[in-house]
Amino acid sequence: MKKLKLLTDLQESYTELRYKTSWPSRGQLVKSSCIVLIASIIIALIILVFDQVIDLAMHFVYSI
Repeated sequence: MKKLKLLTDLQESYTELRYKTSWPSRGQLVKSSCIVLIASIIIALIILVFDQVIDLAMHFVYSI
């Protein structure tokens, strides 16, 4: 009985993905990807700055 329910769930999921889901256009996908890329670079730079500041502080503390 469980196996039958699993197959039914898989068929319903496939139908929903195929016919009821709206997929983004190529332009929307490229725009969203660029936003994610830019945000990732900004966050990486912020982490780099924090890391450098903490590194300098640690060098200063241990040099005393």
